[in-house]
Amino acid sequence: MDLFEYARENSMKKESPLASRLRPETLEEIVGQKHILGKDKLLYRAIKADKLGSLIFYGPPGVGKTTIARVIANTTSAEFKSINATVAGKKDMEEVVAEAQNNMGMYGRKTILFIDEIHRFNKSQQDYLLPFVEDGSIVMIGATTENPYFEVNGALISRSRIFELKALEKADIKELVYRAVYDEKKGMGSYRAEIDEDAADFLADVANGDARNALNAIELGVLTTERSEDGKIHLTLEVAQECIQKRVVKYDKDGDNHYDTVSAFIKSMRGSDPDAAVYYLARMLYAGEDIKFIARRIMICASEDVGNADPNALVVATSAAMAVERIGMPEARIILAQAVNYVACAPKSNASYLSINKAMEYVETHKSDQIPAHLRDAHYKGASKLGHGDRYLYAHDYPNHYVKQQYLPEELDGMHFYEPEEIGHERIIKEYFKQIKE
Repeated sequence: MDLFEYARENSMKKESPLASRLRPETLEEIVGQKHILGKDKLLYRAIKADKLGSLIFYGPPGVGKTTIARVIANTTSAEFKSINATVAGKKDMEEVVAEAQNNMGMYGRKTILFIDEIHRFNKSQQDYLLPFVEDGSIVMIGATTENPYFEVNGALISRSRIFELKALEKADIKELVYRAVYDEKKGMGSYRAEIDEDAADFLADVANGDARNALNAIELGVLTTERSEDGKIHLTLEVAQECIQKRVVKYDKDGDNHYDTVSAFIKSMRGSDPDAAVYYLARMLYAGEDIKFIARRIMICASEDVGNADPNALVVATSAAMAVERIGMPEARIILAQAVNYVACAPKSNASYLSINKAMEYVETHKSDQIPAHLRDAHYKGASKLGHGDRYLYAHDYPNHYVKQQYLPEELDGMHFYEPEEIGHERIIKEYFKQIKE
C-alpha cells in the first residue's frame, strides 16, 4: 500500500456512512446471529482457528453478511481479497486467482476471496471459479440476499458450507442504536447527541431486522437536528419518525420473501383465517405488490380451495379482479380485502382440484379410450352410417332431467374423478346426485 492509497483509505473511513464506520472488527463486537456465531458453534470455532473452507452467507440485507466477511479478513492469516459481483467481471477474478496461485506457490499462503452479491455472477462466471475452489487455490466466501440453491451454481454449493443469517432481533438493533449515538470512536458520540428511550424502541422496531436502516436514520437525525439550549442534540420520537419516514418491509418481488409472503397469504385463506390473510394482504400492498397479481392468487384459491363448497367464492374473486383493474389503488385495497375475507370465511373443498388432477394423471398414463358411439357427433357427413349418435338418450326428455347411460369410455366404467365433500354447497350436490341416481 503506497502513501496515497493509505491516505485515501483513512479519508474514506472518516467520510463513510455511519453503518459502514460502525462495522465490527472482531467476533465479540458482532451483534446477533448467535445461532451461527455462538462460542460453541462451528463458524465461530472455524474463524477463531483460522480453518475456514468455502462459505456462502445467505440472508436479507443489513444482517451482517459483509460484516462477518470483514471480521474474517481481520482475523485470518490468509491473504484476503474482496470483489463485488455487481461491478466485477472475469478479468477481476483472473487477477485474484493468479495472485492466489503465486501466494500459494511461493509462500504456501492461502487466499480468501470474498464475493459480495455472488448471485449477480452469471453461470459462466461462477463456473470459472470451480477448479480453483476445488484445488484449494482460493477459499471462496460468497454473500447473497437470494436463495443460493436457486441462484448459485450447484457445483459451487456442493463445495461450500451455507450459513443462513437471520433478521436481527429488536434488542440487537437497539444495542446498535445506542452504540451509534454514544460511541465516540466509530459512532456519532462526538456530536454530543442523546436519544430518548421511546425513539430507540421505535427505530429498533421499525427497522424490521435491518440494522442499516436504523443506523441511517440515526446519522440523518444527528446531522440535521439543531442543538437544544443545553448544547446537545436530542433525538426524540418525533425526530426518529421523521428520519426513517416509513417502515421497511422485507419484500423483494423476485426474492424469497416475496414467495414466502404469497405462500402464507394463500395458506391463510385456505386455512380459513381471515385475520392472517388480510395481514399478509396488507404486507403485499404496503410493499407495492401488483394488485392484479394478488387478484389472480385470490381467484386461484377460490377455485382450488373453496370450489363448489361455495361457488360464489369464484364469482366474488373474479368480480374483485375486474374491479381493482378499473379502480386502482388506494381504493382497490378495500375490494381485495372483501374478496380475501369472503374466500377465507367460505367453506372449503378441493374436490374439483383433485378431480382434474386425477383425470389428468389418468390421461397422461393410459391410452386414449374409445368415446362411446352414442356420444359422438352425428351431424357431419357419413356419421350416421357409422352409428354415431345412435341410441343417445336426451336427458331433458326424462324425469328430473336425468337418465342413466354410459358417458365414460367403457374401459373407465365405474371410475369416479369428482367426489363432492359433505360441506357447504357440495353437500347439496352430493345429495342431488344420490337422489336422481336412485
